[in-house]
Amino acid sequence: MIVGVIMIVSLIVTRMPQTLRPEPAPAAEITLPASVALPAGTEARAITQSADWIAVVTTDDRILIFTPDGGTLRQEIAITRP
Repeated sequence: MIVGVIMIVSLIVTRMPQTLRPEPAPAAEITLPASVALPAGTEARAITQSADWIAVVTTDDRILIFTPDGGTLRQEIAITRP
């Protein structure tokens, strides 16, 4: 019985680090709506949208806010790092 408990504990200990380490998420390709045209030389890092606007986070640390219908740039927000 003692050997059985030791075997179970050793299996849990050896298998636990593998299950606690999450797999990295695969890089997803960002697809912009057809109405949005980014400024030249700008790459999208993330995108989100609501009924009134589309926000694009760029790789050069800016947030660009576009109108959803025509893709007109409404606002640009610079992200400052501490």
